[in-house]
Amino acid sequence: EVRLVESGGGLVQPGGSLRLSCVASGFTFNLYDMSWVRQVPGKGLEWVSGITSDGATTDYAASVKGRFTISRDNAKNTLYLHMDSLKTEDTAVYYCATGSRGTWIVEGGQGTQVTVSS
Repeated sequence: EVRLVESGGGLVQPGGSLRLSCVASGFTFNLYDMSWVRQVPGKGLEWVSGITSDGATTDYAASVKGRFTISRDNAKNTLYLHMDSLKTEDTAVYYCATGSRGTWIVEGGQGTQVTVSS
């Protein structure tokens, strides 16, 4: 059974930083490209960033490029998203997903809430 457990969200002021983590289990993590996606209440899921299975290549949505950094530790089965220069429009529930831009699948994690507000 695929299990993805996200953590690290919280309330932060505009311009602040957060680091999200996602611990994976139930599948061979180091064989999968992984992504972060987010959802604002009342709106659909939005792909944010992706990383290849070996961590060598990363990809970002235009809205977060230059501010967010995706990484992974295959020895720990963990995916990360470091978010800098946060904006109010980054407020959302963040989920990790298997796959990359255009092919991602949210496997049913509970997500982690990020709220950017002064």
